[in-house]
Amino acid sequence: MPLLGLGTWQAEGTDAERAVTAALELGYTHVDTATGYGNQAEVGRALATVGTDRDAVFVTTKLPPDHAGRERQTLMESLAELGTDHLDLWLIHWPPNKQATPATWEQFIAARDEGLVRSIGVSNYSIAQIDELIAATGEAPAVNQIPWSPTDWDADLVAEHERRGVRVEGYSAFKRTDLDDPVLTGIAAAHDASTRQVVLAWHLAHGVVVIPKSTSPERLAHNLEAVDLTLTADEVAAVDALGGR
Repeated sequence: MPLLGLGTWQAEGTDAERAVTAALELGYTHVDTATGYGNQAEVGRALATVGTDRDAVFVTTKLPPDHAGRERQTLMESLAELGTDHLDLWLIHWPPNKQATPATWEQFIAARDEGLVRSIGVSNYSIAQIDELIAATGEAPAVNQIPWSPTDWDADLVAEHERRGVRVEGYSAFKRTDLDDPVLTGIAAAHDASTRQVVLAWHLAHGVVVIPKSTSPERLAHNLEAVDLTLTADEVAAVDALGGR
């Protein structure tokens, strides 16, 4: 799973298609969408337009919580809209009715075992809810996609996910960050980078997947450059210290 991907929440219509097309042409290999975003068809058209080898792009989508009980139907609709015969990752977008809902997780396991999905996970789940899924099925989610940024840093929470073999994937990295914070601006200046790139590089340093959204080709390229930015251990620790502020 590529650690840096393209998020598509709030990208709609032709803007979504153009953004995904531009990202793929720039070299992105990970695209995150969801049934609830209403843009799976646009993502699918971009994949077809660019003509990238399907196995070279990691595609994620998500099941809306109110589609619990209609898992397979929703999955087949997603595959049709995306124009693919499989997903790389399928997530339960939110706990249905705020409950872990092992019955839905069992349907995810079945879809994976059938080969329709390569990996399965959850989004916005607590550790307790993840434990409920594991207790019911013996299967841990591969991923938990949650809000994540320097101010959300919680070493214990990351450790609890790692203990269960669950990869943390963060969203809203910029929205939840004060990009003018002196710690970030100082590190950015030292690397001739932007604070956005520092935030992304910090995620990558921790092995946390990050999916910034943009429809601007210039911003897409700028974000992708963060993969070449390596922070020192002291710089990572300084960003960590923003947690809880």
